[in-house]
Amino acid sequence: MKLSSFAIVLAASAGNHAVNAFTSVSGTNQRLARAASATPAPFGVVIPTEGSVTALAGRRRKGKKTYGKVNINKPSASSPVIKAVTESEIRSLFSLWNNALATGDSRIVAKRYAKEAVLLPTVSDTPRTDYASIKDYFDAFLLKEPQGTILEGDIRIGDGWAQDAGIYEFTMGATGDKVKARYTYVYVFENNQWKIAHHHSSVMPEGIDIAKAITEDEVRGLFQLWNSALDTLDSDAVAKRYAKTGVLLPTVSDVPRTDYDSIKDYFNAFLLKKPQGTILESNVMIGTNWCQDAGIYEFTMGATGDKVKARYSFIYTFEDGQWKIAHHHSSMMPEAQLEPVTTSADPSAVVLEDKDVKSLFSLWNDALATLDPDAVAARYSKSPCLLPTVSDVPRTDYDSIKAYFVDFLKKEPQGTILESYTTSGPNWCMDDGIYEFVFGATGDIVKARYSFVYTKDENDDTWKIAHHHSSQMPEEVVPKASLEAAVVEA
Repeated sequence: MKLSSFAIVLAASAGNHAVNAFTSVSGTNQRLARAASATPAPFGVVIPTEGSVTALAGRRRKGKKTYGKVNINKPSASSPVIKAVTESEIRSLFSLWNNALATGDSRIVAKRYAKEAVLLPTVSDTPRTDYASIKDYFDAFLLKEPQGTILEGDIRIGDGWAQDAGIYEFTMGATGDKVKARYTYVYVFENNQWKIAHHHSSVMPEGIDIAKAITEDEVRGLFQLWNSALDTLDSDAVAKRYAKTGVLLPTVSDVPRTDYDSIKDYFNAFLLKKPQGTILESNVMIGTNWCQDAGIYEFTMGATGDKVKARYSFIYTFEDGQWKIAHHHSSMMPEAQLEPVTTSADPSAVVLEDKDVKSLFSLWNDALATLDPDAVAARYSKSPCLLPTVSDVPRTDYDSIKAYFVDFLKKEPQGTILESYTTSGPNWCMDDGIYEFVFGATGDIVKARYSFVYTKDENDDTWKIAHHHSSQMPEEVVPKASLEAAVVEA
C-alpha cells in the first residue's frame, strides 16, 4: 500500500511530533481515512497497524494487565498506518454495528467484532470470545428486532485503540419495548478497519432495585392490604393489588387468571360472599425484590356466615414503588376434598396421585432432550404462563414460549428433580420444588426452584403445563444485596 508523497514529507519533517498520516481505504472506512493534514493533533501518531494490534492482542492472551510501549518511530515500509481519529468518527462506529443489527443477520453483526473479541452480553452469563459464540448470541437477540440509540457516551482515544462507554437505549421492533443498558466498546484497527475488540453490555443497576428491604412481619402485613381490598367489595380495588403480569390460581375456578381483566372477573363473583380472611399458619421467604408467604388461611363469608379454610401461596414482587402480588395460588384443603371428588357431579374429573404428578415432569424433560423448541412448546396448554429463569418477559402463548426455548435448548439441558412437593385437585395438579440441570453443551450444572401447574386438556385428555415458574436459587442472589446493606450500615 502506498502513502501519499504529501504524507511522507509531513511524517519526515515532524520528527518526534505527533502527525496525522492517512492511507486511502475504500467503502465504509473512507470516512475514517481522509487526506493528511499538516496540523498536529494531541493524540495523533503514526502507528504500524500490525504492531499495534498484535501487541494488544498478544498481551491479552498472556493475561498481562499492562500494555507496555509500542514502537512508533520505525514503521515498516509495508505496514499501513492509522490516522488520528476524532471523537465523532469513533461515535460513528456504533452506527455501523447498529446498522448490522438492522439487517437481522447475525453473521453480519458478528463480523463487526475483531478476531479475538470478547462480548459480555446483556442477557447471557456466558462470555463470547469467538465468531461462532458471538453469532450464537445474536441469533436469539435479533429475534427482538433491536435498534439502538446512544443516550450518553464518553469517548477515549489511544494509540491504535479507542473506547466509547455510556448508556444506550434499544427499541425492540418485535414488541415495541424500550430497554436501557450501560455499554462499553473498545475498538482496534484490524485489517484496515476499526473492529470491536471488547463489548460489555449490562442492565441499568438502579432498574433492578436490588435488595428492597422487607422483614417477615412486613411480608405478612401485605396480606392485610389484600384483605382490606376485599372488604371494600370492589373487584377493581382487589385486582389492583396484583402485579401487571400477575397470576391467580383461584380457589373455586379451574381457569388461571393472568391479567387484570380476568382477575377482576373472578372477584366480581367471589366478593358477593363478602369474604374476610385470617391467616392461621404462615411461612415466609424473602429474596432480592421478591418475597413469599405460604400457609393456611380461613375465610368468614359475611353473606352466609360460613367459614372456609384453604391453603395459599402469595409471591410478591416490588413494582412501581410498591409490593404487588405476582403469584397467588389458593386451593381447598385436600384431605377434605378427596372423597367428594370421586362422587362429584363430574364423574370424568381426575385427581392424580403424587407419583403420577411427578411423572409429568419427565414428559417435559423428554421434550427438552429432542432439542426441538416446537416439541417443548407443545407441552404447554392453550392459555399458558411461563416465567422463565433467565428472562424478565412472561411468555403467555405458543410463539413466545417457543422463542424462549430456541435459545435455551442450545445449552442441551437435561433436568432432574431434587425436591418435589405435589398438590392435586380435580383435573389439575401442582408440583413445586427444586430441580437441577446439566447443560450438555458446556457441562455446567445449575440448580433452580420450580413451580408447575398442570391441567387436563378437555379435548384429548392429556395433561399440559398451564403455569411454569422457574427462578434462580435465592441464596445465590441475596449475598449481593446483603453486601450492599453491610456497606450502608458500616
